[in-house]
Amino acid sequence: MKKFLAMLLVAAMVFSMAACAKAPEAAQPAATEETAGETAETAETPKDGKVYKVAMICDSSISDGGWGMSCYNAMMDAAEKHGWETAVSDSIEQSAYFDTIDSYCTLGYDMIYAPGNQYTDAVLQAAAEYPDIAFALLNGAADTPAKAENGNVSSLLPNATQIGWIAGALAGLMTETGTIAFIGGMELDTTKAKVECYEKAAQKINPDIKVSSAYAGSFSDTAKGKEIAASMVTTYDVDVMFGDASAVDTGAREALAGQEGRYDIGQPGDLGSADDKVIACSVVTDNAALVKTCMEDIENGTFGNKTVYGDLSNGCLSVGTFSSVVPEDIQKQYLEVVDQIKAGTFLN
Repeated sequence: MKKFLAMLLVAAMVFSMAACAKAPEAAQPAATEETAGETAETAETPKDGKVYKVAMICDSSISDGGWGMSCYNAMMDAAEKHGWETAVSDSIEQSAYFDTIDSYCTLGYDMIYAPGNQYTDAVLQAAAEYPDIAFALLNGAADTPAKAENGNVSSLLPNATQIGWIAGALAGLMTETGTIAFIGGMELDTTKAKVECYEKAAQKINPDIKVSSAYAGSFSDTAKGKEIAASMVTTYDVDVMFGDASAVDTGAREALAGQEGRYDIGQPGDLGSADDKVIACSVVTDNAALVKTCMEDIENGTFGNKTVYGDLSNGCLSVGTFSSVVPEDIQKQYLEVVDQIKAGTFLN
């Protein structure tokens, strides 16, 4: 009954979210690694009558102003480019990961897009049961595709080391109190890599900087994010924060709002603006480029058993819009550090 209800819900989402198009049929996957690159700006002409469909599952909201929204927009941008139909189920519980994926598979979706390492077990289970469906796992581990017995899983892997360094360098340059913070959703490998590199980069700028970190145990608990951030400000005098926790990050920014000299570094989209008084800048991940690569692989018959990497070198990582709260001299120093990160000379 639970599975049947999930299927009904997904079916309703399909009719509300779909955008029709056509594309060529996919063949068997090949085992390779590649880096996401740029694609043409206009949609390709369909070669036959097949209509491709992609569905996204997400445990946070696609209107969370952070991870969920950015990952959803990435799917929509990629789908518009390639003319795919789309559907999404958001704010789902961990216990519903597999059932939701299974429902989309039953409905004949060509690709399941799961934006987070936390979906790995559900994705591998579904990939074993549906060998003809492609599964794209954003922030999936590099060795995850090899665990799929049917070769129908690809990991989309933004460079967590560079993300941590980019954010940590700015935090190190911006802090006045000498204490910065990192808030994670859950203790995933990618999140742990980011916090480690965040701390190393900040202390490369200033060895005396102290880093406070905490995990919310959730990606959707906005109130928890606000609580953690407020506590960090009160207890440790934190003045710059960076988060890897989706809606939790939104709550942290709410705690900083109205407090002069307290800033957040956004990700994965360009979340701030020149007039923003909370988000100093953002670490921008072009997840759309990664999703496009998967769609192209499906259309070309080369999907699966690969890790698609994204970093500064191929434009899948970049620096977002600076707020006016970031002085021009710090902007200049920061961009010089980013160039060092891109060149591989910062901490290597």
